[in-house]
Amino acid sequence: MTVRLRPHHLLCMLTFIGKGYTEAFTENYVRIAARLSEGEDILMVEGPDDICAPLLDEPDPHCWRKSVTDRDERARKAVEALLGTPAGPGAVICPNAEFLARMRDAFAAGTIRKACHRCAWSALCTDVATSGYDAVLVAAAPV
Repeated sequence: MTVRLRPHHLLCMLTFIGKGYTEAFTENYVRIAARLSEGEDILMVEGPDDICAPLLDEPDPHCWRKSVTDRDERARKAVEALLGTPAGPGAVICPNAEFLARMRDAFAAGTIRKACHRCAWSALCTDVATSGYDAVLVAAAPV
């Protein structure tokens, strides 16, 4: 199986510590974090993904807003520049230790955070990154 993610969630997963928009959202994300930590591949998608699923029944889910799709585009470009590989729809990414280390180093340095501009979670993510990613729920899969 694969976890379907939109590009900006490649950044969000780096600092996820079990906090979210709603209880259902958080519980879902915790399950996804466990799957990623077990080594499931990521299939990149356009628009709402597996993380968004619990929010899609809301009257006006932010997952479809232009601000979020713009965030996806900024994240995609930053990740592709960092990794030198595609990160758009259809790309498959393995969240292994090397991937997570490169992404977290770049995130902490601020080089891949253009997509985080005006995100409500940005301050929390900064705190997690500056603490050395203590308590994150997405960890490298065991070898």
